[in-house]
Amino acid sequence: MKVQRYDKSFITDSNMQVTKEGYLTVKAPVTRPGVFPYQRADGGIQLEAKLPENLFSGETIQSLNAKPVTDNHPREPVTAGNYQKYSIGMTHTDSAVSDNMLFVSFTITDSATIEKVKNGKRELSLGFESEVVEEKGTYAGERYDAVQKSVLVNHLAIVDEGRVGPEIAIRGDSAAFMIDTKNTEKQGGNKMPVLKIDNKEYEVDSVVKSRFDALEAKLDAANAKAAKADTLEGERDGLKTKLDKAESDLAEANKKAMTEEEIENAVTERAALLDSAKVMLGDSFDFKGKTAREIKEAAIKSSNDSFDSKDKSDEYVNAFYDAMTVTADAKGYTADANFNKGKPTAKELEEIEKKKAARQNFTKKGVNEK
Repeated sequence: MKVQRYDKSFITDSNMQVTKEGYLTVKAPVTRPGVFPYQRADGGIQLEAKLPENLFSGETIQSLNAKPVTDNHPREPVTAGNYQKYSIGMTHTDSAVSDNMLFVSFTITDSATIEKVKNGKRELSLGFESEVVEEKGTYAGERYDAVQKSVLVNHLAIVDEGRVGPEIAIRGDSAAFMIDTKNTEKQGGNKMPVLKIDNKEYEVDSVVKSRFDALEAKLDAANAKAAKADTLEGERDGLKTKLDKAESDLAEANKKAMTEEEIENAVTERAALLDSAKVMLGDSFDFKGKTAREIKEAAIKSSNDSFDSKDKSDEYVNAFYDAMTVTADAKGYTADANFNKGKPTAKELEEIEKKKAARQNFTKKGVNEK
């Protein structure tokens, strides 16, 4: 009898990536061999086997390629006639067997579904048709009542956690998680599945084993998500620290920034210094890149080579230079003039004080002499 089935697996943070277009690409296992309990239409339990020779046949593997990806399972098979209605993406053409599981890559192109996946809708459910043949046996130590053969994939669905098919006739492996184990009886002599917990092994019913495996997969996905959240929180805190420092640096720079008036005053002050210094240093002197103090020291030494500015304050150098320029203006400058001899006149003292006051007023506005 040909029936439809759903297998379940999970998307994790580690197996998905966003493309430059904003699409979501995932590579994940979608089914594996094993024995899984299903609830029949009459309410009974049937253990169905997906055996490697059937599940990993060339026909089944090929049927997984280029198939629609849907948001939940539609109530009908997906075809060319209803593709636009149901499809939110497509599987790639790289289906292959690895680690005893059937893998495939797929891309989700619908933005709404992408957001659902990012927000936790991570369960995958493979929709396929299969010939279920009544055939008893054991696989990997677990008994089964029937075998799924001629498995042909129809679509791959993104489903909410624990969701099963829309109709009773369409059942998934996850349905086993809701089966009451009292309806399942061991048949004599068959080995039961083994669970290993804290290095101890326990024989359990296949329903319990299936449930445990699913919970472990969910735990791995949750741990991966938590680790990514911690990483993002650390990156956020790091960026906030950088932003706070940038804002602090900007505020400090704004404090030091010169106003238009201060810039104009600085230019005027520099021009006046160059004009007065040229009288003593001549046109051949290279003023480029020199600070106001360096220019004043050079001007003073041009007429007083014994002048030593070491350990002298800026105020001292400024006062010395002002005295020189006032004397030069009053008496005229000559190369052999000696500005250290004689006392300045009252008028010269007045001019010196004016220059000092003007300079102090200028520096109070926050402009440092250069």
